[in-house]
Amino acid sequence: MNRSTASILAGTCAVAAVTGAIVAPVLLGIWNVMLAIFSDLGVESHTWRAALVGALAAITLRFDQLRGTAGRNHRYMRAAAIGGVAALVWLALTGPRPFGPAVVGAVTVWVSTALVIERIFGSMPTPRRLAGELMYASLEALRAGGLLFFITIVLFPFYFMVASSLKARAELLQHPTNLAIDLTQGLDRLLVGYRDVLVRFQFGRYVFNSTFIALFTVVLTLIPAILGAYAVTRLHFRGRDLLSRSILLIYMFPAIVLVIPLYSVFSQLGLRDTLPGLMVVYPAMTIPVALYMLRSYFLTLPKDIEEAGLIDGCTRFEVIWRITLPLSLPALASVGLYVFMIAWNEFLFAFMFLDTPEIFTLSRGMVALNTQEVPRQFLMAGAVIITVPIMVLFFWFERFLVGGLAAGGVKG
Repeated sequence: MNRSTASILAGTCAVAAVTGAIVAPVLLGIWNVMLAIFSDLGVESHTWRAALVGALAAITLRFDQLRGTAGRNHRYMRAAAIGGVAALVWLALTGPRPFGPAVVGAVTVWVSTALVIERIFGSMPTPRRLAGELMYASLEALRAGGLLFFITIVLFPFYFMVASSLKARAELLQHPTNLAIDLTQGLDRLLVGYRDVLVRFQFGRYVFNSTFIALFTVVLTLIPAILGAYAVTRLHFRGRDLLSRSILLIYMFPAIVLVIPLYSVFSQLGLRDTLPGLMVVYPAMTIPVALYMLRSYFLTLPKDIEEAGLIDGCTRFEVIWRITLPLSLPALASVGLYVFMIAWNEFLFAFMFLDTPEIFTLSRGMVALNTQEVPRQFLMAGAVIITVPIMVLFFWFERFLVGGLAAGGVKG
């Protein structure tokens, strides 16, 4: 082995050791924090031991990656096996323990550490210079850490909400930081908060009110938005360019500025404290943005197909119904979902206009739960009831939402 090869291997070992010594303590620290939050068990850091075992595991993984020709799946299987061996070494260094959270945590942490390090080094080219390899490993480690941090800050609040909704009031008061879910107590005790919220606090009625208003808003928004977007993209009339540019002018005015005069007008017209009042306000707020989004999408559709339909004897409405709308299904789905989410989550106008509990929407009904007399368990259960349906709809229609927004962003 010449001096150049030896220096490259030494640099490779150094980069791998540094990477493992950083990744392992970070993942171990995350596990310790989760264990402290989700249970009453004490934790020990053992940072230097974690750095040592992580460095050894990373060096092993790096050399296995350099000499191996296996596919990606086999590499990850070998990395998981190396992680299992690292877990055994870790347990030997920290002392033997009975099977339980400590052993499960050790296996989870070290297998995860091995997989993360394998991901960092998996696509790294054959080492040539220590500086280049160190930079590549640093960037990959930062990307993996950023992804893990992003997933944590997104999922933790939702888990906190769900876990709190499944606990009894006494348990929340005795152990407010323990977010572990006791699945052995049965569904009746776990879901008591949801049962009381839906029946005792009338959230079943609120769900119906919000669903009805949101669907009505979607229908009443799409009809004029489709016709208006088609008009400003296909028809020629005086003032078309000015109208097209001023579609979103209403969004220059904050909702808090409009709510006071609307409150006064609706009180005089008898529309305050009624669902029809919201059915007037919501489409007025969503039609401009829906029209703008559909206008951008209609600009991407070829005019030749519509002109061919007109030549064949179709009227304008037949062209819209038979040609334009079928081609615009992704955009219609994305706009409809966007409008539905706005109407479902809207709070300001519902809070200002509605006073009778029987006609509350979900967002307005949540205010009734945000009091000192109502346990936090019920408040979190109500938050889950509001959040889950819209999340299911979003993930179900995600492909339409992304496709419609991407296609509509080509022009306009």
